[in-house]
Amino acid sequence: MSSRTMAALRALVASRLAVTAAFAPRPGLRALPFGGPAQSPRAAFHASAPRPVTRVAVVLSGCGVYDGTELHEASSILVHLSRAGAEVQIFAPDIPQMHVIDHTKGQPSEGETRNVLTESARIARGNITDLAKLSAANHDAAVFPGGFGAAKNLSTFAVDGGDCKVNKDVERVLKEFHQAGKPIGLCCIAPVLAAKVLRRVEVTVGHEQEEGGRWPHAGTAQVIKALGAKHCVTGVTEAHVDQKNKVVTTPAFMCDTAFHHIHDGVGAMAFSL
Repeated sequence: MSSRTMAALRALVASRLAVTAAFAPRPGLRALPFGGPAQSPRAAFHASAPRPVTRVAVVLSGCGVYDGTELHEASSILVHLSRAGAEVQIFAPDIPQMHVIDHTKGQPSEGETRNVLTESARIARGNITDLAKLSAANHDAAVFPGGFGAAKNLSTFAVDGGDCKVNKDVERVLKEFHQAGKPIGLCCIAPVLAAKVLRRVEVTVGHEQEEGGRWPHAGTAQVIKALGAKHCVTGVTEAHVDQKNKVVTTPAFMCDTAFHHIHDGVGAMAFSL
């Protein structure tokens, strides 16, 4: 091997070692109960570090932030799970939406109706199953993205607050996974579902003060507490792990921030499953 080739090889190895060192776990990182050591979201992203369970059910609530699933949260979840090699099946309830919002105006479209399963199929690229068929026996974890659909279609939280009712299949699924000791991931407003159904869980929707509009839905934390759950303050790029109940939550768009921060927080949630 020529001296020039050897020099090029040494340079390549040195550069790879530098990259590895840059994204290596830092000393003192806490251990997570079912995902390994908690790396930074950036490290998890670049090193394909998230290690989710094999079969993951993702439950959608429509298509569009104001009346269904928040698309960027759903897409981020699917990207992280795909990168980790998880087998994902997407579900949604076969029910009418609470209402339809014109997303250019942020106002209801009078006289228009849509179906949650049909709309969710847009995100699933048509590969979707009725939520009534989801069984914890066939999956290792369940993940609920946010968006107002979680508070309008999966529950009546948007209208009734702490007195809300949860869709019967959503309630059944949450209880099944919880009783089986299988992880449940929820982001954005979706943690209120766990707070309502499972009661004494630990969840996060971010901060508890609006902080000049950075956390516009901060009041949700007080409702969560009133339901008997514990609210844990976290940053948008972080996830909170309830080790006892195996419930993993992250604030996502409860914070008014950049898309990549949302992606990193969702990655932290996926990595912690």
